[in-house]
Amino acid sequence: MVTATLFVRVEAKLGSEAAVEKFLKSGLPIVESEPATIVWFGPRLGTSTFGIFYAFPNDAGRNAHLFGKWQRH
Repeated sequence: MVTATLFVRVEAKLGSEAAVEKFLKSGLPIVESEPATIVWFGPRLGTSTFGIFYAFPNDAGRNAHLFGKWQRH
């Protein structure tokens, strides 16, 4: 069961869209290795707008993600 989520909206600076997309894609292996990260989506919402959606079973899982490897990525 999912009881904790995050949604982050990222607005890339003009000309940095490709770098933001590359950064998000490069973080996927990190997120996939986190046992408490049930769902992770990183859609492009517009020309320079990206979103990151995560789902976790609980607050401990969300905190493990926020203060784990992804933070240092």
